[in-house]
Amino acid sequence: MPLHPEIAKVLATLPPPPAQLDPVAMRAFDDSQVVPLEDRLPLHSVEDVTAHTDHGDVPVRIYAAEDKAAYGILVYFHGGAFFLGSLETHDHIARALAKETGLKVVSVGYRLAPESSFPAGLDDCYGVVRWAADTAAGNDLSWDGHTLALAGDSSGGNFVAAVAGRAKDDGVDAITQQVLFYPSLDLDFDVDRYASLRENAVGYGLETAGLKPFNAFYLGSGADPADPLVSPTKRADLTGLPPALIITGELDPLRDEAEEYGVRLREAGVEVTVSRYEGAGHGFVQHFSWIPEYHRAFAETAELLR
Repeated sequence: MPLHPEIAKVLATLPPPPAQLDPVAMRAFDDSQVVPLEDRLPLHSVEDVTAHTDHGDVPVRIYAAEDKAAYGILVYFHGGAFFLGSLETHDHIARALAKETGLKVVSVGYRLAPESSFPAGLDDCYGVVRWAADTAAGNDLSWDGHTLALAGDSSGGNFVAAVAGRAKDDGVDAITQQVLFYPSLDLDFDVDRYASLRENAVGYGLETAGLKPFNAFYLGSGADPADPLVSPTKRADLTGLPPALIITGELDPLRDEAEEYGVRLREAGVEVTVSRYEGAGHGFVQHFSWIPEYHRAFAETAELLR
């Protein structure tokens, strides 16, 4: 189906992508779009703290929609092509996740490329998951000891898959579910590998031509795109990974790599739901969850985590 008319209306107002990528300027633009605090979804508590991890101190923001003695935990990794995004730009997603799921959400302010390329951001995300699961760490999360789920959008979805795989390899079995919103899972870029890279190349927000330059910031350390911690689709053995929900946009260039990953998870015996949202391009949970049919992504997440 065509692009949702409300999305098309917004995209028509945006300037063309810059010829030269400037992370600082692009971050400043994103920051200028952040909703004022008084206009955000109210919750029982929102608190900024520091997670002390094996990879250093990581800023996190903790959300609870209600006051309870114990909580399931949802660790959330924001998107932004590894070089954009922050606790502020994705605050509304974390709030919606807390409200819909009833879990305590821990949003991770991981280090960004190009200042900190692979594996810095991944290390931060993994470190926070280990910190959240360590009830002796003084993290004061009131974890119920049962649910410890991961969620992430776009590059944050990459971190979800990579962290889940890394935890399995390390024998860490605390992760109970994983939610990937339109994830970027294959940084070994080949425009002919997935049909959606050509079908949805232009006109839907994220454009195929921009993917390689975006990823180059994250790969700047000389990281190998064939490394499964860089490109989770390269992981040979997917058995034993946590149950997954993968949400994709019909008109997203990254659609097919995410859906193919879902097929491989299912073939490996992992319980997985792949849910495609019609008329949506990349980033619709971040930018267009105010549209009722796309806000449903949070309800789907809650259903999995129950």
